[in-house]
Amino acid sequence: MKFKDRTLIPSCEYLLPRDNFAVTMVETFFDDIFVVDGQDPGGKKFDKVSRIEASSEQYDMFMQLDVNIEAYPIQAGEKFRMVLAPTLHLDGADVTDYFTQGEQKSLADKFDYVMYGIIYKVSNEGSGPDVKGVIYASFGGLLMILKGDPSNLNKLEVNKRLFLLMKKV
Repeated sequence: MKFKDRTLIPSCEYLLPRDNFAVTMVETFFDDIFVVDGQDPGGKKFDKVSRIEASSEQYDMFMQLDVNIEAYPIQAGEKFRMVLAPTLHLDGADVTDYFTQGEQKSLADKFDYVMYGIIYKVSNEGSGPDVKGVIYASFGGLLMILKGDPSNLNKLEVNKRLFLLMKKV
């Protein structure tokens, strides 16, 4: 099912029990299921990295993403859930110090592949009703381009730090 008229960014709040009393929430910037349409469109450049092209099921987004296929093998035709989140802390707190996985429960516990990066460019392509928002992010040199309805990308801006989380479905 495709949604064409949306005014809010696709986001999700993860509700997780904490200490049997409180509930924690993590608001995300983006959350959707993608299907890998192709791999290495310009030819393979690195042994351990592939550039995948994927389209989302719910929000009609297009993505190119560099993935370390040695750590997270993925191929054309596979589906995965991709979430962009501002933090891994379950209480929504900012990541201000070095984050050591395993010392505390985190959003990363629910995913198989996690990258931390920064948005370095935001632009629009086209005009009028055909305009597409485009987000460019770098995760330690692994790049992402996310393109689609600008209303789905309105919380993402230049210099915003974010986590990209993936899990095959």
